[in-house]
Amino acid sequence: MGGKQKVADKTIKSFIDLFDDHASGAVAAIEEYHRAHEQLLTAGSTETLPKTPVVIAVKDLTKTYKVGRQKLDVLKGISLDVHEGEFVALTGPSGSGKSTLLQLMGGLDKASSGTVEVDNVNIGKLRDKQLSHFRGQTIGFVFQFFYLQPFLRLQKNLEVPGMFAGIRGIERKERIATLAEAVGLQDRLDHLPKELSGGQMQRAAIARALLNRPKLLLADEPTGNLDSANSKAIIELFDRIRREFGTTIVIVTHDQAIARHADREIRLQDGAIV
Repeated sequence: MGGKQKVADKTIKSFIDLFDDHASGAVAAIEEYHRAHEQLLTAGSTETLPKTPVVIAVKDLTKTYKVGRQKLDVLKGISLDVHEGEFVALTGPSGSGKSTLLQLMGGLDKASSGTVEVDNVNIGKLRDKQLSHFRGQTIGFVFQFFYLQPFLRLQKNLEVPGMFAGIRGIERKERIATLAEAVGLQDRLDHLPKELSGGQMQRAAIARALLNRPKLLLADEPTGNLDSANSKAIIELFDRIRREFGTTIVIVTHDQAIARHADREIRLQDGAIV
């Protein structure tokens, strides 16, 4: 054993001698790595994500409602960026301002102060007609309640956004066929909403929101009325949409499964990011 140990020691010494001239450089490189690693840990895990163009830029956003003579501050100086292709979950207790923030991002309400830029457009400066056109071209909305017209078959329900956007009938039908297959409803296009399950209706609502090929998809509690199996299917569908269509997705949710699945969770409490 003594001879083997001497051989091992000699080998190690030779190895050290071989790299001795570069030791200081190696130490410096290791120290630099640790400094960079510490900076990432301090900044949070989202800094490790690749930087893509900003789709939503929110700066110093506030929203105050008047209730009688009292003022209710719902949002208190929110600032955040959402990047192209991100899947972001907005979480927090009821009354924290999640849905209000989502509505302001989508131009469904006006801020009291601050700015919201979507795709480099300050939507707070758009007139009503301009804003309506911009929403129709750039943003898709999915809500907890499906809002499918009960007297229209699924094919027509999905066509409605395209009609308002002026998309030709042939192209509407082509897009519907693609989206219906993507959400697993290609065999349900002749059905009325009452003939669909809750999960199928939510998938239909998502397909409808994607008909105009929006850059941004905003969803408010999209799994709130679904059981766990359908909720899981919707989460997987959102992931597929992001992957196949490159859509940026922001979801308001109480569902921790969605929050864990998202690239980033932004938590609100009492109108502020915590």
